[in-house]
Amino acid sequence: MDTLSYKTISANKTTVQKEWVVVDASDQVLGRLASGVAKMLRGKHKTNFTPHVDCGDQVIVINAEKVRLTGNKFSNRRHFTHSGFPGGQKRTSPKERFARKPESLVEEAVRRMLPKNRLGRALFRNLFVYTGSEHPHEAQQPKQINLNEIK
Repeated sequence: MDTLSYKTISANKTTVQKEWVVVDASDQVLGRLASGVAKMLRGKHKTNFTPHVDCGDQVIVINAEKVRLTGNKFSNRRHFTHSGFPGGQKRTSPKERFARKPESLVEEAVRRMLPKNRLGRALFRNLFVYTGSEHPHEAQQPKQINLNEIK
């Protein structure tokens, strides 16, 4: 048996192959969309996945205004923010946030599924969320993918 052929290959910044991909959020459930996008950003779908390296792809999410929430979460759920000052707690529903900035729901859902460290902040910079089907990244020639086909 040739034991030299069984070496584990660990990816690093120079050996990573990053791609640009487009994900259409039309009629997608928010949590399932966010988990698929987080997996793409992290690089877990690749064979050379290394936990401490940014080996994921650049992900563009379009049609963020067409994402949906199941049940009554759109009106009954509450999102909390706090300014840090006494009495600075604010509660908003997804409907209010959606009316103000639809991309924020998708961005927050993906951000919370990434690691809570330096690497997670770097990975989040590879996410681009847009309302509508237009995006300014045509020069990168992104390929359209379907998250349901990636395991």
